[in-house]
Amino acid sequence: MSNVHVEAKTEPKVKSKTTKALPGPEAAFEAFNFKVPTLEVPATFREFAEKSIAQARDTYAKMKSAAEDASDMVEDTYETARAGVFNLKALDAVKTNSDASFALARDLFGAKTFAEVIELQTAYARKQFDSMTAQVREFQELTQKIVSDTTKPVTAQVEKTFSGFKAA
Repeated sequence: MSNVHVEAKTEPKVKSKTTKALPGPEAAFEAFNFKVPTLEVPATFREFAEKSIAQARDTYAKMKSAAEDASDMVEDTYETARAGVFNLKALDAVKTNSDASFALARDLFGAKTFAEVIELQTAYARKQFDSMTAQVREFQELTQKIVSDTTKPVTAQVEKTFSGFKAA
């Protein structure tokens, strides 16, 4: 018999570590998983809540309408102020004054004596003073009219808005 020696190779035994499965996100919130008791809402409370919601919707609608009206009023006021009446009056005054200045220059070139120049200049100054006084008066009246026309829509809108809230 032959002496055959068979050696069995054995692997060194390594302890395998078993990792514990970490709890999922559901586990972290298990404390919050509880049944909520169902409550019957009394009919009076439900009616009160429904009325409150309806009233809030009505108030919102009124506020929205008031905001839209105020926006329209601002646009109208801007258009009234921008109408250009004041600008046209100012251009008219500038034209009148420049025509008078050119007329004076033309007359001064035609003057023969120094006394005639002084007389023309004095007449021009008197005429311009009267003209400027009249122009300032017209500008004051026009400004008052523009301010009045511009504030009418604002006043009417404010009164309308507040009367709408008083009725509610």
